[in-house]
Amino acid sequence: MMAIRPMKSKSTSRLNPLKSKPMNRRFLSQIFASLTLGLSCLFVLPVHAADEAPDALIKRLSLDILDKIKTDKSIKSGDVLQIVALVDARIMPNVNFQRMTASAVGPAWRQATLEQQKRLQEEFKTLLVRTYAGALSQVGDQTIVVKPLRASPEDKEVVVRTEVIGHGDPVQLDYKMEKTPGDGGGWKIYNLNVLGVWLMETYRSQFAQEISAKGVAGLITTLTERNKSNAKKG
Repeated sequence: MMAIRPMKSKSTSRLNPLKSKPMNRRFLSQIFASLTLGLSCLFVLPVHAADEAPDALIKRLSLDILDKIKTDKSIKSGDVLQIVALVDARIMPNVNFQRMTASAVGPAWRQATLEQQKRLQEEFKTLLVRTYAGALSQVGDQTIVVKPLRASPEDKEVVVRTEVIGHGDPVQLDYKMEKTPGDGGGWKIYNLNVLGVWLMETYRSQFAQEISAKGVAGLITTLTERNKSNAKKG
């Protein structure tokens, strides 16, 4: 089976959860803590935020999540089962996860069958959760500064820019969000940017190698086996 290799870009390789090189431990801790904090926003979004402004939503969520991580011992310890249960209960109504997965898969998403798209979403969610669950223990006394929103009231897509303040230099953490209509609609996150690298684009570069070699079915197989391997590691 072909391994998914990281991008050659130095900054992107820092964020590659599938295969990473040794790096400064303090820097790695700071990046993972910031990225995990951002991903945690995806996992605990409330259902009553349909009319909330996107920047206000991110600010409130950041405070709620930091408090939750500090007080919930099972989540802080990286308990995967607890995190998976939290994701299953709240992620689907509040995040456009289909768009996230489609963005990560790239053009091949349109050629995938409905069953393949379903499997890709399931395996990708599992990959994200298991990759970053262990990093939750690194989230401690960080704070988030939400920068002024550059958007018009009629905009349907915005970027909410923030900085994670902790030990060391501030870490850029931005959110791409879209305004969705209808019942259960509101602002939803569909991508994250850490230090200038958009997470879904990073995965797309990695996934493209597997798709080129073995197609969508090969990518599903790779993700499935990677998730099984991660599960054995605890």
